[in-house]
Amino acid sequence: MRIGQYEIKNRIFLAPMAGITDQPFRRLCSQLGAGLTFSEMMSTNPDVWHTEKSRLRLAHHEEIGINAVQIAGSDPTEMASAAKVNVEYGAEIIDINMGCPAKKVNKKMAGSALLREPDTVARILDAVVNAVDVPVTLKIRTGWDPENRNCLEIAKIAEQSGVQALTIHGRTRSCLFNGNAEYDSIKAVKQAVSIPIIANGDIDSAEKAKQVLEYTQADAVMIGRGSYGRPWIFKEIGDFLEEGNLRSSLSIDDKCGYMLKHIEDLYQFYGEEKGYRIARKHVGWYVEQLVSDSHFKRTFNALDSTQEQLRALKDFINSIR
Repeated sequence: MRIGQYEIKNRIFLAPMAGITDQPFRRLCSQLGAGLTFSEMMSTNPDVWHTEKSRLRLAHHEEIGINAVQIAGSDPTEMASAAKVNVEYGAEIIDINMGCPAKKVNKKMAGSALLREPDTVARILDAVVNAVDVPVTLKIRTGWDPENRNCLEIAKIAEQSGVQALTIHGRTRSCLFNGNAEYDSIKAVKQAVSIPIIANGDIDSAEKAKQVLEYTQADAVMIGRGSYGRPWIFKEIGDFLEEGNLRSSLSIDDKCGYMLKHIEDLYQFYGEEKGYRIARKHVGWYVEQLVSDSHFKRTFNALDSTQEQLRALKDFINSIR
């Protein structure tokens, strides 16, 4: 699969997720087989471009591969400016967020709220594509609500604007993350346009990834919540797609090793003050994947230093081996 001038190494992508897809997590997912990863969403507000928070969000590492950065906003001129700034900072792909269902984003007429304004969508896409010389991609939902699924219209606008790939989450905005994702809309878009289509939503296993690829004929799948505490899902999907059968799952030692590496990288990346706080959610997700009915999450969340957390985590690992 290609996006603009870039040959992507496989068809399994990590979704952009605020508060999740920072440099340490993208790096680990890349090492475990994610063919392309996207940064956390960046605001178009110029007041925050040079803050410490933005610096951390934009931090890249050569092991991650292609540097794909997602931006969100509602004003075409501001979006174009944000795209140019991010390219100057090293972005090699600019992804535009028109899929986020969060109220605080939609209130600013950004994210999935833009799906109600196809004319504004066209102006934003034209402005960003013309502002930068790197590929521009777009992420959307199937529409604002089930009565107004317009992803096919948006896809055609994107193709005409020069967007190089389109990701579709198989829910409308009003669905939030409730119910099951539907893939008929993704299949219809794939049949109607020539740009690469990436299927997203409820892909949480190797079998599901293969089913979605075969049903929709999408060019790739994008994994979001399915990667929480389970970055090895990219390896599982890759092995399954390549060999056609499931290998024996990773050992508990392998999974614990990935967890420990991730948390140690978080500490190094964020430092003491932020590191132990950010580690809490990730360890909680890992523990849910590794053991059932564990009280360790509560114990871990009560610790307020990286050293205490690390000691507790190593003791936990020894207890479940």
